[in-house]
Amino acid sequence: MKTMTKILTSALLIAVGCLSPAGGAENSLILATTTSTYDTGLLDVLLPPFENQCKCKVKVIAVGTGQALRTARDGSADVVLVHDRTAEEQFVADGFGVKRYDVMFNDFVLVGPLEDPAKVAGTKDAVGVFGTISRSRALFASRADESGTHKKELAIWKKAGLTPSGPSYLQVGSGMAATLRVANEKGAYCLTDRGTWLAHKKELTGLAVIAEKDPILLNYYSVIAVSPAKHPNVNAVAAEKFIKFLTGSQGQKIIRDFGKDKYGEALFTPNAGQK
Repeated sequence: MKTMTKILTSALLIAVGCLSPAGGAENSLILATTTSTYDTGLLDVLLPPFENQCKCKVKVIAVGTGQALRTARDGSADVVLVHDRTAEEQFVADGFGVKRYDVMFNDFVLVGPLEDPAKVAGTKDAVGVFGTISRSRALFASRADESGTHKKELAIWKKAGLTPSGPSYLQVGSGMAATLRVANEKGAYCLTDRGTWLAHKKELTGLAVIAEKDPILLNYYSVIAVSPAKHPNVNAVAAEKFIKFLTGSQGQKIIRDFGKDKYGEALFTPNAGQK
């Protein structure tokens, strides 16, 4: 299990001299991001070179996308790295974000028990698969946390004309790795981003990829600086430096290569500046 050394309290930041006496984050950056960037280990390789260049410390708040954006709306983060385009665009339109920048993408996959009780393995039609799972009353584990993954799941249920409920719908209310562990223990289907699946599949021995490659399952990430017009105390300078690093050649190369040595394939595909 990775350490939580990047999740620092304000008191600790003051102790090591990263906060100014007035509380302004002169040499620190607060990043609110989705759990998948943390659970996959991507931040472990992205943040150290940025911290060295910027001469600042990054505090990570790893939660679902919905919570990350709420944290930013409250002025408790300087920058967000999330994956729910509709919510991101609303965040900017409401004046809380400066500008949305594409960073990378991967895709969602549906995993499920090896015995595949709904008999949907190999199907590329995600909407049809969700409908079949519902009709079969097979167990389905949902993050149920307003994350980008949860919102994608709900969008697919909606397209299938269904509202999931009842004892077969397990509302975990936690991050992706924890939800996958519940699915593994209970023998349930689960929608997950591919990166988190690849990072944890060795321990999830009861699960396998059931459905994938439907265009509806594409999963785009973006980075947005919190608006200093809304929250004057945010570290706008460090946020801008982070965005330039993430979308620049060095950050994009780190993303492009991440996972190849350990998993045999990249967990994310960089797409900064692409149309």
